[in-house]
Amino acid sequence: MPAGKDHPDNMASQRLMDAVVDTTACDREPIHIPGAIQPHGLLLIADVQSLSVVAGAGALEERLSPAWLGADLSDLLDQDVAALIGDSAGPVGAIVAQPVVTAGGERLDVAIHRSDRHWLVELEPSAEQPLGAAAVVSRLDGFAVTFERASDLDALCARAASAFRQLTGFDRVMVYRFLDDDAGRVVAEDRDPKLGTFLNHHFPASDIPRQARALYIRNRARAIPTVDYTPAPIRPADYAGLDLSDIGIRSVSPIHLRYMVNMGVQASASISIVKDGLLWGLIACHHDTPKLLPPDVRASAATLASGLARQIRAKEEAETYRERLRLRAAEDAVLPKLAGDGGMADAMRRSRDDLMRMLDADGFAWVHRGGVDCTGHCPPADLLRTLSAWVQGGVEPVMTRELGRLRPDLVDHAGSASGMIAMPLADDGATLMWFRIEQVEEVEWAGNPHKQGVTPGEQLTPRASFETWTEQVRGRSRRWTMEEMEAAHRLRRAFHDAHRSRQLRDLNAQLMRTLADKDAALAQKDLLMKEVDHRVQNSLQLVSAFLAMQARAAGPGEVAEQLTEAQARLSAVALVHRRLYRDDQIGSVDLSRYLEELAGDMKASIGDEWASRMHTDLAPVLIPTDRAVAVGLVMTELVINATKYAYDGGVGPIAIILEQHRNRLRLIVADEGRGKSGDKAGFGSRMMGAMVGKLDGEIAFVDNAPGLRAILTAPIAAG
Repeated sequence: MPAGKDHPDNMASQRLMDAVVDTTACDREPIHIPGAIQPHGLLLIADVQSLSVVAGAGALEERLSPAWLGADLSDLLDQDVAALIGDSAGPVGAIVAQPVVTAGGERLDVAIHRSDRHWLVELEPSAEQPLGAAAVVSRLDGFAVTFERASDLDALCARAASAFRQLTGFDRVMVYRFLDDDAGRVVAEDRDPKLGTFLNHHFPASDIPRQARALYIRNRARAIPTVDYTPAPIRPADYAGLDLSDIGIRSVSPIHLRYMVNMGVQASASISIVKDGLLWGLIACHHDTPKLLPPDVRASAATLASGLARQIRAKEEAETYRERLRLRAAEDAVLPKLAGDGGMADAMRRSRDDLMRMLDADGFAWVHRGGVDCTGHCPPADLLRTLSAWVQGGVEPVMTRELGRLRPDLVDHAGSASGMIAMPLADDGATLMWFRIEQVEEVEWAGNPHKQGVTPGEQLTPRASFETWTEQVRGRSRRWTMEEMEAAHRLRRAFHDAHRSRQLRDLNAQLMRTLADKDAALAQKDLLMKEVDHRVQNSLQLVSAFLAMQARAAGPGEVAEQLTEAQARLSAVALVHRRLYRDDQIGSVDLSRYLEELAGDMKASIGDEWASRMHTDLAPVLIPTDRAVAVGLVMTELVINATKYAYDGGVGPIAIILEQHRNRLRLIVADEGRGKSGDKAGFGSRMMGAMVGKLDGEIAFVDNAPGLRAILTAPIAAG
């Protein structure tokens, strides 16, 4: 296990950590503006125009030049910096310059970053034996081959831990994966045998604050050579407020340093695993003694992590594909039994065991007007009727692995019903229910996670204990997957179709006796539905025409633009009527189909020039109808904004992308125009904000280099 607080290495570090920390402010700590750097490196801050050094940090006088302040950056670095940076006018990635050899013979690696009106130059000691390009490529290629040969995700992570330990030379290397609740778990580990293990240990979400996670995506390889350091402040202090997000040697939060000391760690490094633009996990490296991780090794580690992320994506997609194939095969065995002769009761008796096995459930129940039919582990019949009434009252399906949290009256029945998928069948008031029994979990935490809370105003240092703390979690079943939920939706439609088929057979029998009356009734029903549809469409078209007339009457200007935008929003709502609410099943839809059709309508309305430059890449996502409407309105607003502002009246490319990540979706609308300018919030922005709030989501606007990239992230289903 990690060394305790009395370990000799930790006693030397304790003086840095004596200050009591207010952990209630951890999520608000501006860690990207520390005002100082780690002293093993140097920092130069130069004016973006003149390249004159205006500030710096570290032992610049002793290690670089006594006359560094005010000096020309090219003179200090002994190379043509102006030619190196070229015509960079905005934020760019790190520019790697030639290493600098100081008067004292020290060799320093150089990386140049753009930050607003300044160039930030970080200098770090070079590796004693720098890796050549061929050696780096060969080594990374070898690791990549081992990743490709991993049989599954667990094996891949185990190989990754070994590869990163070989690359970095740290005593312990862990693959740390973020879970759905933002807590983390160590899924793989490679370590010196003398050290204790953190494998399979959980860490609470509070251990890595939100702003730290954002920096892990932006700055993907960080190192702390030693926790026992005195920060080197930026001089003059007027520049202490500069954003150092991209600087690898920026000083670390005292909270994090104390956290490392409490773990018995003297040096650490972290390499981000970013999959599809999201932080999947970290490669966490620990060392018992101070250890420098040179820039060339960090760059190699970041490149290897990118390859690892691609392999993780491939393994997860393969696992999802296999699960879908299995479920489809099970459906093929069940559906013929549902469509056979006889009533629904006979069909259920033939297929209920197959239905239970299909979703890997421990019990299955069909609650209908005639009674309750069940197989396997199920609650008593009276509770099944109560559950059926509850599910029918909500209309939408229910999926949970902790039924006792939703229905406290069922806590005592966890042995038969901890997990449940319940599907109401609107046609006949019946309910399909799959149950999973309780799975008692022994969760290993690195320290007691329940001792982290503090009362308002209470002061607390970071937790000092990382001893294994085992918690028994009850009342939960095995997790349901999104693929199983999709399969349940398909079964619901199959039951609906089977029910309709039986209804049709019954109607055909009745039609032999009362054909004329039934034909008349059906014709009257069709006429009424067509009339209602016709009137609704006419009303929407009339309102659209009024808006167009009013826009023309208003003449060029802001009022006409607002009326035209209102007409576009009305078109999106009209599409909901035409494309969504004509289906028999309106509870959920394929969001990709809806957005594709909505984009098609927008192409038709904005003209051929725009239509030819608008491209879509939409992954299939099953989503509740009301949430699809909100996503469609947000997409409409983002496309309208892009056509209005991105190209200053001209025409340019617009990309619309839909992705799924576990139980969340991402809608991206990107252009290659002039980027975001101003913070004006009109009606459209307020309306879009209301839609994002309705989705319980977040919207971010980032640089698309060039242009603007708007990213909506939201849960697929309501929380």
